[in-house]
Amino acid sequence: MTSSSLKRSLLLFLLLGLSACLPDLVPAATSTATPTLTPTATSIPMAVTINGEGITQEEFDAELARYLQAQAELGVTVSQEQATQVVLDDFIDQTLLAQSAVLSGYVVDEAALQARIDALAAQVGGAEALAAWQADNGYTEAGFRSALRRQITAGWMRDQIIAAVPTTAEQVHVKQILFYNADDAQTVYALLQSGWDFNAVAEQYDPLSKGELGWFPRGYLDHPSIEEAAFALQPGEYSPVVESSVGFHILYLVERDPARPLSPDALLTLQERALQDWLTQRRNESTIVIAP
Repeated sequence: MTSSSLKRSLLLFLLLGLSACLPDLVPAATSTATPTLTPTATSIPMAVTINGEGITQEEFDAELARYLQAQAELGVTVSQEQATQVVLDDFIDQTLLAQSAVLSGYVVDEAALQARIDALAAQVGGAEALAAWQADNGYTEAGFRSALRRQITAGWMRDQIIAAVPTTAEQVHVKQILFYNADDAQTVYALLQSGWDFNAVAEQYDPLSKGELGWFPRGYLDHPSIEEAAFALQPGEYSPVVESSVGFHILYLVERDPARPLSPDALLTLQERALQDWLTQRRNESTIVIAP
């Protein structure tokens, strides 16, 4: 591994690990001692305080610099404002997840934390190499341990949330005819009502897929109007014209299954939505103070 790729991999692990899709962050050993959330001393300038727990301005600025460096090395251009928002959101999300993990009785003990640090050191060529990377990227030893502890704790809570998503769900098998203007859609809808065969028309408009959308559960599509119309149908029925951001649709329900196993993509989508819904709810319930 080159020095550049090593730096990138560590930055992605530490900075972007939470927003990536489900990495394994659960430590080998933990303690279940009664947790407490200790507010950070207010004499130190804080960038953001989440339920009394503060992220210092120094820590925030160092993380922001690392994020900007990582994006530059990936060839991605982001503004200072965009980067600040990404880092702020990540700190808030990680802290909310970690706080809930602690309140659930999950605490990373020193042995587990040290084991993770030792594993990282082994990956990058030893303790001296890891210490050099920390120094190059603005980490103190204490700051590095704190950031890693928070990420491990947040990862445990995240895993509890996604594990609660069922692997089966009610799903519908749907076909569609897609139009790019409302007049064409209404014309074809009238023809269907007069007796034209949906499958024949769908094949005419899309010979490759024949209008096939496949199976999907609630919460999977990016267009709620399509999903709502599809689940309102009975097998053999087609919908009125449904407008979405991509066009005008006439949907046909082929079949439905009350408990069909989710495809890997559908399961991942529902897990991501469950996590985002959880974070949105926790933000609404929390006291978050951002420094001006």
